[in-house]
Amino acid sequence: MKPNIKNIAVLTSGGDAPGMNACIRAVVRTGIYNGINMFGVLQGYQGLINDNIIPMGPRSVSNIIHLGGTILKTARCLEFKTEEGMETAFQNLKARDIDGLIVIGGDGTFTGARNFSRKYDIKVMGIPGTIDNDLYGSDFTLGYDTAINTVIEAIDKIRDTADSHDRLFFIEVMGRDSGCIALRSAVASGAEAVLLPERFTSTDELIAQLMLGASTKKSSSIVIVSEGHKAGGAYDIAKQVKERFDHYDTKVTILGHLQRGGSPSSFDRILGSRLGYAAVNELLKGNTRQMVGLRGNEIKSMPIEDALNNHNFKLESDLLEMTKVLSI
Repeated sequence: MKPNIKNIAVLTSGGDAPGMNACIRAVVRTGIYNGINMFGVLQGYQGLINDNIIPMGPRSVSNIIHLGGTILKTARCLEFKTEEGMETAFQNLKARDIDGLIVIGGDGTFTGARNFSRKYDIKVMGIPGTIDNDLYGSDFTLGYDTAINTVIEAIDKIRDTADSHDRLFFIEVMGRDSGCIALRSAVASGAEAVLLPERFTSTDELIAQLMLGASTKKSSSIVIVSEGHKAGGAYDIAKQVKERFDHYDTKVTILGHLQRGGSPSSFDRILGSRLGYAAVNELLKGNTRQMVGLRGNEIKSMPIEDALNNHNFKLESDLLEMTKVLSI
């Protein structure tokens, strides 16, 4: 017997990720197709507290599948962590008889949804939306593929000028605790080295690798640095290397929030659509405090608790080996 869910709200929280709009579109239209009244919450959990909740119809999500960012906006909200903040949010949902909530975001977003659902009679479903690909339970998180493509496009352009001037470029990419973006970008762009949070690389090791390339007459080198690398950011590492290895003219590029923006790839558009569709259907089955994710090529659900208590930082061993083998 299906639960009597009549009204579902959807929000995006934390950092934005390409593909969120495709996901919102799928959530809204899947709900309406099943006879559910759909609502959008503007500016994440802050919107729940501020009562910034709007009804959404099928035309509310027209022509957004190709857009980056999120039409619902997003914000970080410390107030939602308090008893008073959650109570206010619940009362605003209750006033509209909203009995289901779908949240799109990362671990902070999921923590808020889990705590909120434990305290109040609201069914919640999580969708992993983060470019870092650092949530357990999904092989790919929403926005990850697009972010990698954005990084590769930037590196390809930097490579042109690096080759023209015999330069060594240190390129810093996002990834506070996860080197997923850095590793895949390194392989796809043909970088000479990659520095990851999960694997410490000393300055001596890096210089030895760069010297090997210089000895075989490489005209330039690209080193990708994940922002969470234990030895510091790209500027710090570049300074250390330059003091001991001046074969190339050394430059630093911080890609920063460039990686979050842009039109989502076809992969992220499809992934967002699949996850949004699945999230609504899981709520209609009566499930709650679950996350839907991509495993293999199937969309599966698992408890949000499991997603929060485990880590998805295991990097592909073959890619790690390839960064050395293919950079000679």
